[in-house]
Amino acid sequence: MPLTIVQAGDPVLRRSARPLRPNEIRSREIRELIQQMKETMHAAPGVGLAAQQIGQGIQLAVIEDRPEYIKDWTPEQLAERERQAVPFHVIINPKITLIDEERVEYFEGCLSLENLMALTPRARRVRVECVDEKGESKLIDAVDWYARILQHEIDHLNGTLYIDRMQSRTFASLENHKRYWSKCRRHDP
Repeated sequence: MPLTIVQAGDPVLRRSARPLRPNEIRSREIRELIQQMKETMHAAPGVGLAAQQIGQGIQLAVIEDRPEYIKDWTPEQLAERERQAVPFHVIINPKITLIDEERVEYFEGCLSLENLMALTPRARRVRVECVDEKGESKLIDAVDWYARILQHEIDHLNGTLYIDRMQSRTFASLENHKRYWSKCRRHDP
């Protein structure tokens, strides 16, 4: 059964999460939490979910950009966003490095700010050092859309929401985004 996703205004979303200790990472409780977070992310649906979003102040996020989310996209849309499916994985205690100065703006939303979107600049390329659910060290090099997902989820783990980074003049309801902004690549509808 999916967990409740906390919404903006809940203090847990604005606190930095504590790192998980090695003995916690491999615990039954964390394995169960990961499974519940995966189910919650799928039910939402979303491409990532940080522990803060379900009220847990720990450095844990789940990520998956499922093939069915992009099955109706044109090759041009996929190429523009350099988007492709990302298999399910877990990041724990991540450290992120922005690889270059290039920034890319796309509309971004969040499961903790339901039905809202805004253009949000993000680094095009990132490197993430973390551990997985088995406590094994991982190094992730990501570009564009996948890099955006990682930045978004790691921001959550540090108490930051996309609205802290967005182009405020583009902030819109999902309905108005579809009506006025979905065909735009610039700031002007």
